[in-house]
Amino acid sequence: MTLDADALTKEDQGWYKGITRYQWVVLIIASLGWVFDVFEGQIFVASMNEAMPSLTSAEQASKVPLFNNIALGAFLLGGALGGILFGMVSDRIGRTRTMSITILFYSVFTCVSAFSQAWWHMAIFRFLVALGVGGEWAIASAMVYEVFPKRARAHVGGIFHASSVFGTYLAVAAGYFLIGSDAVAQWAASLDISWVDSETIPWRLGFAMGVIPAVLIIWIRLSLREPDEWKTARQQADAGTGQKLGSLGELFSSPFIKKTLVGVSLSTIGLATFWGAHIYGKNVFKEAAVTERVTAQASESDQSADQIRTRILNNEKSTVKGWEMLGMLITTTGGGLGLICFGPLCQHLGRVRTFMLYHLGGFVIALIIFQVPLTTTSLYVLLPVFGFLTLGMHAGYAIYFPEMFPTRIRGTGTGFCFNAGRIIAAPILFSMGWLQSTFDVGLFGVASGLSFLYLLGALVLLAAPETKGQPDVL
Repeated sequence: MTLDADALTKEDQGWYKGITRYQWVVLIIASLGWVFDVFEGQIFVASMNEAMPSLTSAEQASKVPLFNNIALGAFLLGGALGGILFGMVSDRIGRTRTMSITILFYSVFTCVSAFSQAWWHMAIFRFLVALGVGGEWAIASAMVYEVFPKRARAHVGGIFHASSVFGTYLAVAAGYFLIGSDAVAQWAASLDISWVDSETIPWRLGFAMGVIPAVLIIWIRLSLREPDEWKTARQQADAGTGQKLGSLGELFSSPFIKKTLVGVSLSTIGLATFWGAHIYGKNVFKEAAVTERVTAQASESDQSADQIRTRILNNEKSTVKGWEMLGMLITTTGGGLGLICFGPLCQHLGRVRTFMLYHLGGFVIALIIFQVPLTTTSLYVLLPVFGFLTLGMHAGYAIYFPEMFPTRIRGTGTGFCFNAGRIIAAPILFSMGWLQSTFDVGLFGVASGLSFLYLLGALVLLAAPETKGQPDVL
């Protein structure tokens, strides 16, 4: 009688024992790709309050929330198409080659976004950036799953997705040191240029930084090889002894359709609430800080509270931007902890129960954040919890989705589940932007409404299959 090597080591050593140098390299490269992947998405979040108003006319000022949501929705749609397309491509031509293509795609078009001259230019470029962003995640998560032993997959899946916080940190740094910097603004104003408004140069520089990840392609091509699981599946397919690689239709066959629908539903809820609620934790902190500054100055001024607020927003832009970026930093830090903790939690509780914990907790904390008047002091405590629950569940997608599909359609299935969610989430964001601009529904009201999707996620989880401790899907 023989025992699986994972079974022999499960009890007497940590998940990280026996991991080879090459496996660590795979995790590092995949994580770096995801870091820059997230930066390309979050740089718009960090600059949207400056970029979009500068790309619209005075007559269009009331439509800025709509244009922002169109850009966010275009990003989701592009990510969906890229994730599905490149997921299929990776199953057919290999993980490493396809990863290089996706990173080149998002690097180039983020840089090109710096040259936008109208709001719809930005929306188109966000769509093109997202083609690479959506593809990179599906490929990297599948590759990490295939390279690491089973006992380590939940942990490394959580670590892989948790690396995303560094991408947000980079966007926060760009927002604080470039986009919101008085020194950079003064330097830009001193330039003798006519083809672009100098006031827009700070946010344009933030997007121009997006070309840097292209350098990662060199390391990928020199260091990575195709996973043995994929090579075996490819050989079997070529020899006619295995099934076709990258078949999208197989996801809807009887063995996989339930898993596909569960995966798509979970990602739809996670992505809609991320782009429609989670990212606005920074706005809650900014508004609390501004309100406290207004209250402090009201007793010493003859101006009304509205006049004081307007003066602060117009004359203390770098300070207000600092508050916004601090809120983003606090929320993201909590989110990073939530991502890291998802792996160990799902090893103890199971995948489905851990998802349930995050969804129900996310619903409660989101309503508190967006509906209860809070001070900055209380937000130092509550925003990390908000980030922990509303972002942390995303680590589960990198752990759970690859476990539901066999090697021959793992990139396709993982990419489809995550990115079909983007297609469904996009019109949700479009409608939220329309509500804001047409019926004057406040941003926090919209975010509160979206938080009810977490309850829908809890219902979906009642039908979700548990994959913890199950054999690999064939």
